[in-house]
Amino acid sequence: MTDTKTERRLKKAHITLMRNPKFALWSGIFMVGKCEVVPDSVCPTAMTNGRDVYYGQSFVDGLDERELHFVVLHEAMHKALRQLTVWRKLFEEDRRLANCAADYVINLMIMSFDPEESLVTLPKRNGEVFVLYDLKYKGMNTKQVFDLLKQEQEEREREGTDGQPGKPGKPGKPGKPGGKPGGGGQESFDYHDWEGAKELSSEEKKELERELDQAIRQGEALHKKLNGKGAGNMSRELGDLLAPQVNWKDQLREFVKATCAAKDTSSWARPNRRYISQGIYMPSWQGETIGRVVVAPDASGSCYGAQEVFLSEVKSICDEVRPSHVDLLYWDSRVAGHETYEGSELEGLVASTRPKGGGGTDVNALFVYIKKELPILPEACIVLTDGYTPFPSEVPPYPVLWVVTSDIVPPFGKCIRIEE
Repeated sequence: MTDTKTERRLKKAHITLMRNPKFALWSGIFMVGKCEVVPDSVCPTAMTNGRDVYYGQSFVDGLDERELHFVVLHEAMHKALRQLTVWRKLFEEDRRLANCAADYVINLMIMSFDPEESLVTLPKRNGEVFVLYDLKYKGMNTKQVFDLLKQEQEEREREGTDGQPGKPGKPGKPGKPGGKPGGGGQESFDYHDWEGAKELSSEEKKELERELDQAIRQGEALHKKLNGKGAGNMSRELGDLLAPQVNWKDQLREFVKATCAAKDTSSWARPNRRYISQGIYMPSWQGETIGRVVVAPDASGSCYGAQEVFLSEVKSICDEVRPSHVDLLYWDSRVAGHETYEGSELEGLVASTRPKGGGGTDVNALFVYIKKELPILPEACIVLTDGYTPFPSEVPPYPVLWVVTSDIVPPFGKCIRIEE
């Protein structure tokens, strides 16, 4: 920012919010990325790509102080919840509904932090609230709101009405069907720069992830200091971000299915063996098997406690996606063991495997081995490690999922954390 009157108002708004106990949680987020006032032709209201925030000058000048505080918090929360990256699939499915769902969640969060409206209030135009706000979505995350909006839209389309997802509501009152689409095919006072978020390089996205995570935890610490440990309302989405452990089994399953799944039909002719032991009969998937998958546990000694549960989960997932081969590679400073399973052999993977290794740790050896020794590149590589290893400077030409037992985040691929 330079130092125009509009920019000074924005600076003051940021400082006021950072110092207030109600909003200290977001103090670090305000410092992530750029904050710029731009001509109205560039952005007529406010816009973020999940990292940088842009404000149209006339829009800011038309807001009173509490409305401006609301807008600043709104853009910060888009960043904190990673909505433009986490929910990209929703955007690709229906841009307008994704925009609406994201805003409903955020606006409810803001007002829950300050129900007396002492510092924030819903922005109004000609005396009417023009942001999306509906108490029926309270406690929901973006995907849950999106699903409800989609269901409502489909019902209206069947009834022959306009099919719009809702119009701005009033504080404490639900919104109603209808609404006028805003710029860019969305019904929102701000712009969600999904394209800009996608254009960030892999390195920029990785750095942004680190900055946001650090900023949220710094804000959480300040929030607890000012309010006490149990004080304040916490959104479900933010609570998930602050949780010390993600549901790694669900994320592992989602990664394998999204990356590798090639089947698109199901059949009752062969019951799904995964559920038979529970007395439940479910259909099995039919279709072509996927290709080769590498499963690579760190055998340096620090991950032995997590290996059995990790391999058990991998095996159960393989029962569903049925890879043609699973290459189980135990590695430390070299690949110390290579076991190959295919077809019915997968049934005995956990019982028959014989871990090898126990030396130093260098994951570079794993990727060199895959490149030189495997007959073809894998569909995906799943690595279990504590993260205390040098990482390759070159990103491999296949998806990599890191299942990590520490707080270390590898420089490429998807990373989830598992508690030993």
